[in-house]
Amino acid sequence: MAIQVTSRPTPQTGDFSVSETAAARVEVIMARYPEDRKASGIIPLLDIAQRENGGWLSKEAIEWVALTTESAPIRVYEVASFYSMFYTEEVGQHVVQVCRTTPCWLRGSDTLTHAAEKHLGIGLGQTTEDKMFTLIEVECLGACVNAPMVQINDNYYEDLEADAFKRILDDLAAGKQIEYGNMTGRIGSAPVGGPQALKDFDPAVNAGKPLPDYSVPAE
Repeated sequence: MAIQVTSRPTPQTGDFSVSETAAARVEVIMARYPEDRKASGIIPLLDIAQRENGGWLSKEAIEWVALTTESAPIRVYEVASFYSMFYTEEVGQHVVQVCRTTPCWLRGSDTLTHAAEKHLGIGLGQTTEDKMFTLIEVECLGACVNAPMVQINDNYYEDLEADAFKRILDDLAAGKQIEYGNMTGRIGSAPVGGPQALKDFDPAVNAGKPLPDYSVPAE
């Protein structure tokens, strides 16, 4: 059963500044909205602020979003505390989100969770002492067909097994560039054995032959 997040911690204080590159993006984003609808930019600016602040939103970051969108700070905090993708306390360099909704659970998300907890030495909702990893559980991330899956920062790792998961964590800790996506080589939602559809059957070549039995996985 997933842990229900009913509230977010009060934002911690911390230095906050915006790079020139981020400031340019903010100008482009805010130009999309009418003068009396600047609050529409709260979510994209929260995302920028979080990325500029090492992955979390400090009190100063929320105040900057409020100032830029001409909104009350409490309104910005209300948005930040509603969405699970925003963090109002410091997190690790790599935020490891284990999906534990039904499809992933049926396909082994418990095994992935226990493997990560043991490998990192932390529990769900905790951060390693070196500030490298934060481990959390989340609801459906929309990759059910390739369950179980984990999201680490912006990237998905699908059809994931415990041993591969631990290798990914080790490689991230070592600063290595790693490939993300499907861990078995599957493309999109194609079956494990490859495409299995009537389009694979060429009647000009297979005239008079029975249709293949698509209930049996291809070898």
